Amino acid sequence: MDFAFDARTDELRAKLLAFMDEYVYPAEQVAHEQRARLASPWDTPQVVADLKAEARRQGLWNLFLPDAEHGAGLTNLQYAPLAEITGRSPHLAPTATNCAAPDTGNMEVLTQFADEAQKKQWLQPLLAGEIRSAFAMTEPDVASSDATNITTHIERDGDEYVITGRKWYISGAMNPDCQIFIVMGKTDPDGEDIRRQQSMVLVPRDTPGVTVDRAMQVFGYEDHYHGGHAEVTFDHARVPVSNLIGEEGGGFAIAQARLGPGRIHHCMRLIGMAERAIELMCRRAVSRDAFGKALAQQGVVHNWIADARVTVEQLRLLVLKTAWLMDTVGNRGAHTEIQAIKIATPRAVVDIIDRAIQLHGAGGVSQDFPLAELYAGARTLMIADGPDEVHQRSLARREIKKYL
Repeated sequence: MDFAFDARTDELRAKLLAFMDEYVYPAEQVAHEQRARLASPWDTPQVVADLKAEARRQGLWNLFLPDAEHGAGLTNLQYAPLAEITGRSPHLAPTATNCAAPDTGNMEVLTQFADEAQKKQWLQPLLAGEIRSAFAMTEPDVASSDATNITTHIERDGDEYVITGRKWYISGAMNPDCQIFIVMGKTDPDGEDIRRQQSMVLVPRDTPGVTVDRAMQVFGYEDHYHGGHAEVTFDHARVPVSNLIGEEGGGFAIAQARLGPGRIHHCMRLIGMAERAIELMCRRAVSRDAFGKALAQQGVVHNWIADARVTVEQLRLLVLKTAWLMDTVGNRGAHTEIQAIKIATPRAVVDIIDRAIQLHGAGGVSQDFPLAELYAGARTLMIADGPDEVHQRSLARREIKKYL
């Protein structure tokens, strides 16, 4: 693979880096101040809307979507360095460029599996950044790391589906702009093939029987910028049969198609989070003295910074290799590498951010620096989109199979 960026990627990187410097980083404090004055903490600060308008004006919009008809038409390899840049300000930059989860995964699902009517009603406003969405899969009463455990029931009644179940940690659902849920449940709970029991349906937020019960905290944070993570009840919520995505029994396959790109996107952004942490570490080290000399002269600090740099370079190469494989042999062909980056990247980035927090002392756990929130976000990704242990199990079985 060629490690040089192509001309289009170089152009977009330059524009995005300038956009971050001129608009995003200055907006971080402004967004905090504006949010404090909002009637609801879940409302969107005006500066976020301004960022979205500017990003769209500059053509920094829907960069994640390889479908040229709907998105930027970039390959995974082209998108990787761009997602890394947005990861340096994970609360603002992905949203500003309409590249924030869970909307990205939901738009990919709709692009690949929705019919034309569904695309017109839901995909188009998502692509335009006019609404937000949520993906309702995880449940509180079962181990959702095994998707076959899902208990939400989707029962056909004439020309309607009736959805009953309880979901939680449904990202984005607290945002009032979240207008549509993609809900995964079982249409054939007794089917012989456990991977054909599930289906996905589109459930508008205002559907009777849909209740957003509460916001779930993540390490004490409500994650307002992400639209929160909600517990949601579906109590005999009815939607037309036409709201089915794809076919009955296709939910498991759709989920797998959605999660592959989602996992690598998270890892791309994690590289940017690690770079932000290294930058903050270095700035702190040269600006503070302890025991008669600058922190930058302390041997342990040298070790932290050197180890962080080596780790980031290794992770970036693995993520780029995975992106290249996804482009050349498809998600299935890159299965091992997708699992590898999902295991390695959050774990390593958590360690880098942890060292940066340590170097900042009390400031590291405060609201005056982004490190505590970066840590919470990175640590959560050791669980989200499949816990590390599930990926380790699958990857190990694939390796052992070579010798059987």
